[in-house]
Amino acid sequence: MKRIPFYAALAVLCLAVTDCTSGKKKMEIKMKPYPQTAKVDVTDDYHGTVVADPYRWLEDDNAPETAAWVAAENEVTFDYLSQIPYRPAIDKRLTELWNYEKIGTPTRVGDRYFYFRNDGLQNQSVLYMLDSLDDPQPEVFLDPNTLSTDGTAALNSVAFSEDGKYMAYGIARSGSDWVELFVKEVPSGRVLDDVVRWVKFSGANWAADSKGFYYSGYDEPTKGSELSGQNQFQKIYYHKLGTPQSEDELVYADPSHPLRYFTGFDDGDQGRYLFVSVSEGTSGKQLMYKRVGVREPFRVFLKGFDYEHAVAKVRDNMLYLYTNEGAPNYHLLRMDVRFLPSPAEKILPEHPEMLLQSVSFVGDYIFAVYMKDASSRVYQYQLDGTLVREVQLPGIGTVSGFGGDDDSTETFYTFSTFTAPPAVYRYDLETGESTLFAAPEVKFNPEDFVTEQVFFASKDGTQVPMFLSYRKGLKKNGKNPVYLYGYGGFNAPLTPGFSPTNIAMMEQGVIYASVNLRGGNEYGEEWHKAGMLANKQNVFDDFIAAGEYLVRNKYTSSRKLAIAGGSNGGLLVGACMTQRPDLFAVAFPQVGVLDMLRYHLFTVGWGWVVEYGSSENPEQFEYIYKYSPLHNIKDGVCYPATMITTGDHDDRVVPAHSFKFAATLQQAQGCDKPVLIRIDTNAGHGAGKPTAKRIAEAADMLSFFFWNTDTEYVPAE
Repeated sequence: MKRIPFYAALAVLCLAVTDCTSGKKKMEIKMKPYPQTAKVDVTDDYHGTVVADPYRWLEDDNAPETAAWVAAENEVTFDYLSQIPYRPAIDKRLTELWNYEKIGTPTRVGDRYFYFRNDGLQNQSVLYMLDSLDDPQPEVFLDPNTLSTDGTAALNSVAFSEDGKYMAYGIARSGSDWVELFVKEVPSGRVLDDVVRWVKFSGANWAADSKGFYYSGYDEPTKGSELSGQNQFQKIYYHKLGTPQSEDELVYADPSHPLRYFTGFDDGDQGRYLFVSVSEGTSGKQLMYKRVGVREPFRVFLKGFDYEHAVAKVRDNMLYLYTNEGAPNYHLLRMDVRFLPSPAEKILPEHPEMLLQSVSFVGDYIFAVYMKDASSRVYQYQLDGTLVREVQLPGIGTVSGFGGDDDSTETFYTFSTFTAPPAVYRYDLETGESTLFAAPEVKFNPEDFVTEQVFFASKDGTQVPMFLSYRKGLKKNGKNPVYLYGYGGFNAPLTPGFSPTNIAMMEQGVIYASVNLRGGNEYGEEWHKAGMLANKQNVFDDFIAAGEYLVRNKYTSSRKLAIAGGSNGGLLVGACMTQRPDLFAVAFPQVGVLDMLRYHLFTVGWGWVVEYGSSENPEQFEYIYKYSPLHNIKDGVCYPATMITTGDHDDRVVPAHSFKFAATLQQAQGCDKPVLIRIDTNAGHGAGKPTAKRIAEAADMLSFFFWNTDTEYVPAE
């Protein structure tokens, strides 16, 4: 990785003031003063409660004043980080750990196989094509690294047509959620003239006849509002190959409901039925259908929006439905697609102790991925639900994959843990035998580390699980630095996964703690509901209780405890550091939702109202206002050393959240602990971020973490 110029000067400084080998702190960082952030007289009246918003002007992402503020804040941040003497050593070690071959799960398309591969430090993974699994020279089919000079053009989605002749792929640029769809001919590798723009939260869903695809898009936004304007009136279109986007057929629109998501797809079997999935936010679905080629309206066959519904498969006129209606842990039902809504037959009943995470259909089998205590279990069934076998996984961890077609005789899956990078396995459908396809070699010894799962009581007595990963030989003396990570929302679980950054931390004696907070779906829909809307405070209580457990059991102390989380996890960190500033030494709110009163006014923030509630609702305002991080910062309180991170192209959680939070916290901080904001350029919410940017950000965060917890840095041997 290219070095930043100040490293050379820093090395000289390091020799003069500190022992660079050990990294012991023997110097004080001289911080530049924070920018003088102007205040404006802006207030809002929320149902009789007047709330000031003095940094409202920072919401204008196109204003030159905002750009100047961003530049000034970054100058303070990077000057601070440049003075940490071991930051170059951390960068070097992260680069070494990141530099390993990464192989994705293969997909068979016709007579060929496709898989993603990264040789180690490539900014984006490359899609390869093989004639067989033994092909010694796979062919580069699509290399996103050629699409931009800085690696910020990322592949967002890939979809092959039913006949295997075409591949539609989405490209997102500079971290934005906006996507352009292109089409590539598989046999020739030729990119067609077809281009579809202004697509968001959608890929291409090919029609069964492979002559075109369905997608969801928006009208072109007005200039200047692309990254912050509210997205309304999503529509479903059909794009016929060989025609311009201007001729795309409007399949479905709902002018009476501008704030809904719509996804369109046909049955994938004979292409006789077209389905539309509707949602008002991040949870709760409605399903509609109609016959293809018949002039008739869409009919609702599963009403929204109290439950999750998904069409898992249509085969031989039978629709397989994955749903949590009547089953908080989900089950799989089957009904006749010709007579919807028809009586439903239970194929995979709800399991009382495991969450059914996903189902896939490969050959004449169903593969069901379950989650128990936040780790994976996989079972193979016949199409009528008869159990064939449990798939024997390599250990306790997280699995993905199990894709294929009706004529497949094999499938592939990937397995990973906190201390083992993702390994790919080929699975024989008939014998149940797993054989290793690809296993990465990372420059560390996994035998040096161990993971344990503990359970602790939250504030209301609820038992909450947490994974702790660390170097063997740990002593519970209250002196170990801890990096506590959480999310807790949107029905999303935190399961074991590998990260080079976590290894770099654990090498230095850090305990990496991943906690399964309420709001996720680790224990089904009831676990989710226990952490949403009026119950959101439970999530923060769980996270705080996790920190207290680690301190009470002498894993660490409050002087060594860092908390981190991104997006909804950024909200988590912001809420917990303002509620219990005494408990944490360091805080990393990453791309966080921090202004809970105005989040719904930007881009797709309205979609989170079903999870959080809205300040426009008097009852919901009351509980949102109590925990909104921006509005609970108090003057004179000593808050943890804080580094806020965001990207200038984040159009999921707009950077104004982080800007306003940083300005407020800098003004209110009651002690000399630093409050920095790191604003990445040509970067968004996180998806598709190039490797070089990931390493640079990780090096900055680890340096800040170690420095502000007085953690000695010893370069790895």
